[in-house]
Amino acid sequence: MEVSLINFLIVLGTFIAMEGVAWFTHKYIMHGLLWVLHRDHHHKDHDSFLERNDFFFLIFAIPGIVCLALGSFYGNNAAFWIGIGITVYGAAYFFVHDIFIHQRFKVFRNADHWYFRAIRRAHKMHHKHVNKEHGECFGMLWVPLKYFLETRKTNKV
Repeated sequence: MEVSLINFLIVLGTFIAMEGVAWFTHKYIMHGLLWVLHRDHHHKDHDSFLERNDFFFLIFAIPGIVCLALGSFYGNNAAFWIGIGITVYGAAYFFVHDIFIHQRFKVFRNADHWYFRAIRRAHKMHHKHVNKEHGECFGMLWVPLKYFLETRKTNKV
C-alpha cells in the first residue's frame, strides 16, 4: 500500500478513535474525578470568557504534542500521523463545540443542516443536567441516532 495512503488511514483512524476517547473521557473523567474542572461548563457561575473547563484543552493536547514530537525528533512515522489525527480532532472539537454549539464567537448561528441541528440538540440535552449525575449525550460528532432522525423528520415537514 502507498505510504501516503497508510498515513491518511492512520490520521482518519485516529480521528475516529478520538470520538470514542472524548466520549469516554467526558462521561467518566469530566463527569467523575475531574468534575471540579468541568462543573463551570454546566453551571455558569462566572462572567469570564474562559472556564476552568478550558484546562481540558491542554490535557487533551498533551498526547498529540507527544506523538508529534516522537514522530518529528525520533523518526517514528506512525506516532507523527497519530499526533496529526489527534490534533485534527482537537481542531474539529474546538470548531464544533466551542464555536458552533456554545457560540463563543458569534459565527455559524444560522446553520440549518440536519446534522448540525442534531448535534446542537443533543448537546442541549446534555446541558439540561447541571450536576455530574444522570448525564446523556457525551459524544461530540456522533450523537444518539434519535437526534438525527428527529431533525431529518423536521426537515420534511
